[in-house]
Amino acid sequence: MSFSKLGLSDPILKAIADIGYKTPTPIQKKAIPAILSGKDLVAASQTGTGKTASFVLPILEKLDTEHTRRAKRIRALIISPTRELAEQIETNVAQYGQYLNLTSMAMYGGVDADPQKQRLIEGVDILVATPGRLLEMIYQRALHFDELEIIVMDEADRMLNMGFIDDINKIIDRLPEDRQSLLFSATLTKDVRFLAKTVNNDALEITISPKATAAPSIEQWLITVDKDTKSALLSHLIKEQQWDQALIFIEKKHGAAKLVSQLEKRGIKAESIHGDRSQAMRAKILSDFKSGEIKFLVATGVAARGIDIGELTRVVNYDLPFRPEEYIHRIGRTGRAGATGEAISFVAMGDFKNLCAIESRLGHIITRKEIEGFPVRKTVPVSILNYVPKNKKIANKPSSPKSHGTTKETSNRKNKSTKKNPNKETNKVNQHIWGK
Repeated sequence: MSFSKLGLSDPILKAIADIGYKTPTPIQKKAIPAILSGKDLVAASQTGTGKTASFVLPILEKLDTEHTRRAKRIRALIISPTRELAEQIETNVAQYGQYLNLTSMAMYGGVDADPQKQRLIEGVDILVATPGRLLEMIYQRALHFDELEIIVMDEADRMLNMGFIDDINKIIDRLPEDRQSLLFSATLTKDVRFLAKTVNNDALEITISPKATAAPSIEQWLITVDKDTKSALLSHLIKEQQWDQALIFIEKKHGAAKLVSQLEKRGIKAESIHGDRSQAMRAKILSDFKSGEIKFLVATGVAARGIDIGELTRVVNYDLPFRPEEYIHRIGRTGRAGATGEAISFVAMGDFKNLCAIESRLGHIITRKEIEGFPVRKTVPVSILNYVPKNKKIANKPSSPKSHGTTKETSNRKNKSTKKNPNKETNKVNQHIWGK
């Protein structure tokens, strides 16, 4: 099937042909016609499958290019969890709509708000924004939603995991009920699935990958390693295997700076990106990494979904993530659009449970390799595909006589609190986002 069969007009078809798109991906085949028909939509598809185009293209098609722009008004709102992702989406909007008379902008915190306010005064058709800066503009009455036609929540699972529930609540409270609501997610976590179940007005659910897995084009392997030899091992692999480029994920911000310093001491130039760096610095580093000027980038999770490099050959999990979904998102930075990629993970003894959870999600054991010269003192056990951690807590455990009932009462209060407000915030978001 070609894009011309999906109901897109010639200016959009010309733009995507210029970019090199030939055939739509599975998520695009299903989502684009559904959105063009005006349906509310909940769509789940793994990272790197073309989700952005699946909602941007039909939005461009639906918006009337002859519409007169009014100050502080927008017609389509795309909410993104991170600044990097917002920039990437807006870049796609500009590319796909280059032959249309439509305007767009990315709006996020960490930079001067005045230029953004001025753009809003001029009127914007499509706004891509992070929740915090969007709320700030709403409170300052720099933005009104009376002409809003479409709202998109992109990376919904990430949005919930990052704690944006309250912000989203406040935003949705101000949106018109007569709108088209679209929710896109890499995975259907419990909260996102709950959100999907409460969609009304005949919302359509599309699931391309019901259980998040890695793209088959990504070669995955791991090395068991002691924590104190990680940096030496990474340096060895970069030099001995002559790596051309790598995105290296690490858990802690201070660890990122330390690793860059350790690599440089071994003659390897690297840079780091994390939440404490200024927006200008992050943008410059990302640009240099994409251009190839920076070969090795150490990143915390903040960049997991904000980096889109078509030919990134390698991702390294220097620290194994705690959640299987995060592993999927991280390695999804490579092996995109049919290209091959490599994902290497460093696994220490304390990572065993996380490793088993990741492999259970993948549905297979990740290949282990040994590197000569790096023997492991603390051995990582053989993986168990269906490993289930033992629950150390015993339900209704009687309190110790010395506690005089304190432990039991505290436990009861916690239990009551938990039972009283299950998924309270998620319920609230669901009601606001999809209630019409």
